[in-house]
Parts: sequence; C-alpha cells; structure tokens
Amino acid sequence: MRQIDFVNDELEQLDKIIAADALSDDDALRLMTLPGVSAVTAIALRGAIGDITRFRTPRHLVGYLGLDPRVRQSGSEPAKHGKISKQGPGEVRGLLVEAAWHAARTAGPLRAFHQRLAARRGANIATVAVARKLVIIAWHLLSRGENYAFVRPSLYRQKIRRLGLMTGATRQQGKRLPEAGFLRSGDPRRRAEDDLIEAHEAAYRRLVADWQVAWTPGCC
Repeated sequence: MRQIDFVNDELEQLDKIIAADALSDDDALRLMTLPGVSAVTAIALRGAIGDITRFRTPRHLVGYLGLDPRVRQSGSEPAKHGKISKQGPGEVRGLLVEAAWHAARTAGPLRAFHQRLAARRGANIATVAVARKLVIIAWHLLSRGENYAFVRPSLYRQKIRRLGLMTGATRQQGKRLPEAGFLRSGDPRRRAEDDLIEAHEAAYRRLVADWQVAWTPGCC
C-alpha cells in the first residue's frame, strides 16, 4: 500500500507539471482546441514535433509519426497501400490514436469523416485515419498560429479548467464559474453550441456528397 501511495503521489506530481507546461505553452493550448486532444497528448505531440518548420508539409509530419500507410509496388503494377509504417515515437502515435477514438465520438466534421470511412473500411482503419487527419490539422494550426476552426468552446473551457485545478486553482463549492466547463443540457448556450457543431458536421457531409457526385464516372 505504501508503494501504491508513492506511485500515486509521483503521478500526481507529473500531472501538475504537464498541466503547468500546457497552460504556459500557446501551441499546446492551440492543439487542445482539437477534439479528443488532452494536455498530455498536446505536450507529447509538441515534444515530438519541436519546431514545426522542420516539417515542410503535413505529409512529412505524418510520416515522421509513423501514421503513413506502407506502399508496395512491383514493376508497372498499381501501388498497393498496406498498414501504417509505425516509424517514429510509438508513445505519441498511441496517444494520437486514442485522441482520434474520442474525436470520432464527438459531434463535428471529424465524426462524419470517421463514420464515412468506417462504413467502407471498418472502425479500426477509420480511427487511424482520424489520427492521421488530426496530425495534418495540427501541422496547419501550428504553422499558421491558429486555433481549430470547429472548436467546441465549452469542451475547451472544461480542459482548461481541469488544468487550472491541477495546478492549484481554488475550488468554489456550490458556485458555478463561467469557465467551469461544459454547459448543462438545458442551457440556451449549450443548445446553440450543439446546433452550430451539428451544422458544421452536416456541411461536411454535403461537401463530401457533392464531391462524390462530381467525380462519379459518366456523370454529367
């Protein structure tokens, strides 16, 4: 029991360090606007990337993290895509897949992307594809210094509030703070936020449907 208490205390200290690092790093906070990306994932990804200018394109970053599919080709035969290469830091890749699993269950364009691919290729392949999509988006966010366009404000506030509590922010029992996190289901602001994110998801579905029609062989 003493050993368990010691390990728990060490983990708590590590959580505080990660929380403090995330709150003091603009790029980590920027990455946390992505659905499913926690402070741990953001800090791990920042550590793996370093200076984003090291990677000229999103494809370079995807390959560095081992999320690019292997390509096999013999002679003039068409190229065949297989499993991901799994090159680079495996711990970061695992965190990204976990983040993708959560993103695929959060309303928004990434959920629509996962559902569309899962219907054709299966849930596991779709989840890895979402992880790859998260890396591509992260490259653009860090390169441009922008937040995720479809950020869910209440979920993001909840992440920040949890980090604040880890670093010693005062808990105020019985008093709801405006930054405390996710809004209650009956709150008009929650309904407005739900409607907006559902509209973003629907817009993505329409975009994909229009693209598929435009590229259908023999289509007008």
